Amino acid sequence: MPALTTVIVQAVTISALYALVAIGFTLIFGVGGVLNLAHGASITIGAYTAYLTTRVYGLDIALGILAALAVTGLFGAVLYLGMVKRIEDEPILVMITTLVTAVAIEQVFLIAYGTQPKAIPSLLSGNVTLAGSNVQLNMVAVFVLSWLVIGALFAFVNYTKAGKALLATSMTRKGAALVGIEADRINLVTWVLAGAIAGVAGVFLGSFQTAYPLMGQTPLVLSFTIVVLGGIGSIKGSVLGAYLIGFLEIATIQYVSSSLTGLTPLLVLVLVLLAKPEGLFGRELVEA
Repeated sequence: MPALTTVIVQAVTISALYALVAIGFTLIFGVGGVLNLAHGASITIGAYTAYLTTRVYGLDIALGILAALAVTGLFGAVLYLGMVKRIEDEPILVMITTLVTAVAIEQVFLIAYGTQPKAIPSLLSGNVTLAGSNVQLNMVAVFVLSWLVIGALFAFVNYTKAGKALLATSMTRKGAALVGIEADRINLVTWVLAGAIAGVAGVFLGSFQTAYPLMGQTPLVLSFTIVVLGGIGSIKGSVLGAYLIGFLEIATIQYVSSSLTGLTPLLVLVLVLLAKPEGLFGRELVEA
């Protein structure tokens, strides 16, 4: 049986990535009040962008991350301006449209690259010992960079003019409009941010799991579970939810069975929906 310190180290490192995976999903709901079911597709696009940048064009993984950030940010903008903006007052239509988009993107990657996984270079190679546990340096880098991105997002939302406008829009679109804030522009910024964050998460995820056409499905379920657990629309709730899910998942793998990896989030989702559907923090930002 693995030592408790090993479980803690593994859970802490993977949970940072889970938070990064989920935070773009909750950001869109918190501001726009809609669920983006193409979130997993953004993760896949980010991973394949890094693959093309590094393996096909031979560039450094740092450039692969920047390329993924730019491409998925652009994808978020196109998705919002081309589709979502026209139907954003119809949440069910947004869910259907983004789901169809996600399936279409999966099929494009299946046709273009087949089912064979594509390796993405690690951010760092080698291993390091932390609290008596042997950990890949790649996971340490993913942990650090994930928290840098999350910290940058918190700073943007709380300390910049654009971030405060985003926060105001999430609270009340009518009130924001009265003080001159354009909701459409803020929604566009939100979709670009969420897409870019998902793209970076896709690179990190692919760096140790490889990239494949259907890789976005599990992160989408994971994101939904995390944001429901933390409270849909709550960024800090998503971070806390990610750590709860991460610890439960690693403990299940280490102490029960690795075959139950994908089952833990689903069980948590069902239990939360039954016992506390508003989540740990509820929806902090609501439209008046």
